[in-house]
Amino acid sequence: MFKMIALFKKPEDTQSFDDYYFNTHIPLTQKIPGLQDIKVTKIVGSPMGESEYYLMCEMFYENKQAFKEASKTEESKASGKDVMKFAGNLVTFFFGEEQNG
Repeated sequence: MFKMIALFKKPEDTQSFDDYYFNTHIPLTQKIPGLQDIKVTKIVGSPMGESEYYLMCEMFYENKQAFKEASKTEESKASGKDVMKFAGNLVTFFFGEEQNG
């Protein structure tokens, strides 16, 4: 399983962020062909106390090739453009491959 991970720093206005993220951005992202699942985690702290991070979103694809194909679609481009519009200064992206063992 291949995934793209979006890690968001804490926004100034968490209520506005949540409203936009869950009601506008996630529905837009769910339209991406080949996207198998989305898991969103709110970060509530760290072993050292508070965390600068607020939210992690994992977007799952069958494999890296499926992700590459999905990335070429208009739906993927729309999602990417949208996240940069409302959270470009807050988000960092990573790629990962789940390991069984």
